[in-house]
Amino acid sequence: MTTKTPGADSPILLAFSGGLDTSFLVPWLREEYHRPVITLTVDTGGIDAAAAKVLEQRSRELGAVAHHLVDARATYFDQVLRFLIMGNVRRGQLYPLCVGAERAIQVQVLAQQAARLGTGTVAHGCTAAGNDQVRFEVALRTLAPGLEQLAPVRDRAFKRPEQLKFLQDRGLPVPPFGAAYSVNRGLWGVTIGGTETLTSSGSIPEQAWVLSKGAMEHPRPAERHVVGFERGIPCSVDGAALDPVAVIERLEALAAPFGIGRGIHLGDTIIGTKGRVAFEAPAADVLLNAHRELEKLTLTARQQRIKDSLAVPYGDLLHEGQNLDPVCRDIEALLLSSQQRVTGTASVLLRPGSVFVEGVDSPYSLMKASKGVYGESTGEWTPQDALGFSKMVALPCMFWARAGAGKP
Repeated sequence: MTTKTPGADSPILLAFSGGLDTSFLVPWLREEYHRPVITLTVDTGGIDAAAAKVLEQRSRELGAVAHHLVDARATYFDQVLRFLIMGNVRRGQLYPLCVGAERAIQVQVLAQQAARLGTGTVAHGCTAAGNDQVRFEVALRTLAPGLEQLAPVRDRAFKRPEQLKFLQDRGLPVPPFGAAYSVNRGLWGVTIGGTETLTSSGSIPEQAWVLSKGAMEHPRPAERHVVGFERGIPCSVDGAALDPVAVIERLEALAAPFGIGRGIHLGDTIIGTKGRVAFEAPAADVLLNAHRELEKLTLTARQQRIKDSLAVPYGDLLHEGQNLDPVCRDIEALLLSSQQRVTGTASVLLRPGSVFVEGVDSPYSLMKASKGVYGESTGEWTPQDALGFSKMVALPCMFWARAGAGKP
């Protein structure tokens, strides 16, 4: 991808979330570089019409000469989320990669827009202590190595209270959470960072939750719903056919009021430290649980084991911003192959704090394919076959015990 050499009048294209870091950067970049700033928001979920209007207004009030919003939700699903579902990927057996895995998609759009606008300079609001700096720069160096990258919050080590004061001193708009919480929202969920997550103990206060505020204080009666899948891809809710993005958004609206998908993840950052973040992933929690149970009905034991062995490294690669590494395409090829028969429905019970998969059904059911009934009656084998099988399965341990007793 060719880019224009940065010049004095060339605009700086800023990846803009509307949070404190990127809000601060709009006026700071203008004052520091004496160049126009254009903001770009890549919608990978969580931005409705009202939120889009607020972002554009805030960008203009902060001093940007233009603001662009690009809807990348379908691309995000096609390139990332469908494989997280197919792999049942959770980091640390808990966190469904709510935020972070989409950064390569956002960088892809950022590079495309920079070329379209004819600028050779892009900027982002990542800090030196987080993961996103690595994700952004790995993707940028891969997709558009000729772009000049500015990361002032990291390189100048600006603190959140400093940024807040900078905006307040100039009478500029401040994000709703101010300096108290760092909130990232996308199609797969929300992450929330604050003073409470800087240590390993304690939760964030109830009012800090974004999607499920008050869910535990005012519990709702349980609800039953049915989620449909076609070859591993979510395709319906309660019998209504929907595209995958609409399924996710519908399930978020249904499950969030129950506080489903809440958690606090403690794990290893890309730069080697331990990190902690609160998250809300209602749709992800429903879909990952439902999909895994449907797989148990339609996949063989060996298929499940091999898939599980790849899910952790695949999740690690996406967490580290390595979406563009060709090994990801290799893993995705296996995941796609494994999903040919993962078609059917999952009946789920939504209740305060959890989703319970009541049952699954599929035209490719391996239970229905057997003439036997587990624990009840034989099918394609006889009682004598079962006895012989049990004897053969016992042989390795029997030989081990015999050898240890000195009786070969």
